[in-house]
Amino acid sequence: MNRSSIVRALLAFVVLALSTYVVLTAKPELGLDLRGGTQIVLEAKDTPEVKVNKEVTDNVTQVLHRRVDALGLAEPNVTRQGENRIIVELPGLQDPREAAKVVGKTAQLTFHEVLNQVEQKPAKTGKGEIWLPADTGAGVLQLAKPAMTGQLVSGADGMIDPAQPGQGWFVQMKFKGDGGKIWANITGKAACEPVNTPKRMIAIVLDNEVISAPQVDPNGGNQLCGTGIPGGQSTISGSFTEAEAKDLAALIEGGSLPVPVEIIDQRSVGPSLGKDAIQASAEAAIIGLALTAIFIIFVYRLVGLMAVFGLIGYAGMSYAALTVLGATLTLPGLAGFVLAIGMAVDANVLVFERAREDYISGRTDGLRRSLRSGFRNALSAIADSNITTLLAAGLLFFLAAGPVKGFGVTLSIGVLASLLSALVVTRVLAEFFVSRKFVLRHPGLSGIDGHGRVRTWLETRRPALMSHSRRWLLISVVVIALGVAGVVVRGLNLGIEFTGGRLLEVSTAQPITPDQARAAVAEAGYPTAIVQATDNDNITVRTGTISDDEAEKVRESIGQIGGTAELVRNESIGPSLGEELRNKGLIALGIALLAQLAYLAARFRWTFGAGAVLALVQNVAVVVGVFAWTGKPVDGIFLAAILTIIGYTVNDSVVVFDRIRETRSARATENLGPVIDTAIVNVLPRTVNTGISTLFILSALLVLGGDSLGDFSLALLLGILVGTYSSNLTAAPLLLELERRYPAPPPRPKRTQVDRDQAPDRGAVV
Repeated sequence: MNRSSIVRALLAFVVLALSTYVVLTAKPELGLDLRGGTQIVLEAKDTPEVKVNKEVTDNVTQVLHRRVDALGLAEPNVTRQGENRIIVELPGLQDPREAAKVVGKTAQLTFHEVLNQVEQKPAKTGKGEIWLPADTGAGVLQLAKPAMTGQLVSGADGMIDPAQPGQGWFVQMKFKGDGGKIWANITGKAACEPVNTPKRMIAIVLDNEVISAPQVDPNGGNQLCGTGIPGGQSTISGSFTEAEAKDLAALIEGGSLPVPVEIIDQRSVGPSLGKDAIQASAEAAIIGLALTAIFIIFVYRLVGLMAVFGLIGYAGMSYAALTVLGATLTLPGLAGFVLAIGMAVDANVLVFERAREDYISGRTDGLRRSLRSGFRNALSAIADSNITTLLAAGLLFFLAAGPVKGFGVTLSIGVLASLLSALVVTRVLAEFFVSRKFVLRHPGLSGIDGHGRVRTWLETRRPALMSHSRRWLLISVVVIALGVAGVVVRGLNLGIEFTGGRLLEVSTAQPITPDQARAAVAEAGYPTAIVQATDNDNITVRTGTISDDEAEKVRESIGQIGGTAELVRNESIGPSLGEELRNKGLIALGIALLAQLAYLAARFRWTFGAGAVLALVQNVAVVVGVFAWTGKPVDGIFLAAILTIIGYTVNDSVVVFDRIRETRSARATENLGPVIDTAIVNVLPRTVNTGISTLFILSALLVLGGDSLGDFSLALLLGILVGTYSSNLTAAPLLLELERRYPAPPPRPKRTQVDRDQAPDRGAVV
């Protein structure tokens, strides 16, 4: 074993040992779409006095943190995002109305003396007069200017007196600074007024709403006249429920926000949906990995078995990296984790196919030398293919929003982990076992002593694919036209992430049809709502922008015909955020195309890049066209799928182009058509084997992933199937036609590479 092999073996051992330790001792952070709860995105708004910046938003974040902590939820999270946005995560809280009452209020708390109480507000009021409806609904109160604000309140608690439970819940307040003196002063003045008169009351106002207007010492007497309520504390009573008292206490104790905030995004997920998603993704990963393992071992035998061990190492490394980096694992992130299993196979397949070629052609001596040559010769294609995937994943991370960002994170980690598992773990194991004497005596066990069935069939038939190059291009143009026609004729069914609105998913006790649910929702006042059934017999309702109370009305209307109705999912996105996400999606697609083109321009001649672009356009057109013709939703997860398809298409095209360039260098005097045919015959087994491995994973996700991941899996399935065709029979034919019209100078013969390990195996030299 030489020095480089020892270094790789030590690195593999250290990485696997650390990954195993992390897997056994730590757990990744789960997103709310997996553990259930509510996520609210708030946007701070400018006022005439205050312009929002990072410092102001940080102050808002601190206030919201105090309010959320007062709710008593387990592990809430409040973080600033960018200049003016705040993300509030409330695990276990499924009712968005309860969250909005506490989080969304500005909470400007003021205390007023009451001047008068009348049945209706006067038609004409004096300048500076304050008139607000009474908390009891009995008329309107005229209030004096605020005597103090909530800034002088040091704490508040929702309480009930165990000795007198009949009095109900109340809020106990404590004052700070001059708050106690001011409170004693205004209550002392009020106590001097006659009982049951307006001036005997003190009004407590929250965001221009009277939440309580208690009388001072309502039992009568004037013992508080002039002295007021001492001790720096007081109570607010008013027929509160436990939840109302605690929410009010949270608002008072949290303090007022320095600027108003607006809820622009709101997502609630029931705990059952998150548990089902984790179970479905785990089952898809196990089934997909098992099928992939069986397939790889069947095709590549011993080295295939080593690749399976490498895949297991990949899973451990990815999981450990997610945990150590503190990444939040979301539902699309789980999909990225599972998808990367299929992509991890690609590097192994590239290596094994190159090793087979070198061993069969006699360019190398022995199994181990052929395997090393395979790793060395496949490195360029492996690097190209993974860089294109990382470009797409990076764009998702920087430009996507919500759970889709998690897909970009896990896909990036998965790509890097797959490289480490293939180039280090699998290589160490494969080189060790193919060097055993038993394997050397029985090379058929190795898996690299002969071509597979696909390659053997192609070698026998030697199809002249490029003799029909224009026919393949015509088929591609027709397919692209059909996809574009779907967008023009049917249009795209944009999800609420791009249009704004509300999406509800409801689970009923008794099965109901979409028509029954549609009628109930229409009767509730929403005749234009889009009502559909899901794969698990739930009902989804998509409307325009409606309030939380209106959403509850929709749920109740469905519950009336379906027994009870449990809200499984509740998403609300404001129109401004929907427009922003739509624009970001278009920007992401544009940047993805430019980034891939720039990479292709750096790696290949422009004629190669043009072929890759046509293949890319064909893939995207087919997937978008199918979704347009079938009316499937186009949302953030679909955008993640499209960007992944772009990376996958360029990946496939780069592998084909890399082999065309290499073959052309070795056969510089031949016509380009036969050269391309030979290159396609050489790489097609890799494309087929990698595609089948990835299809196993995606098929498992499609069947088990439910509606949330089903459309994502379908888009990727279409992209991979069409990509297998387009990288070989769209990109290559266009390259041939362009090279005929704009020929490149003949390439220089490729310099023969020297095997660094040739001396130990050649014997003595005299």
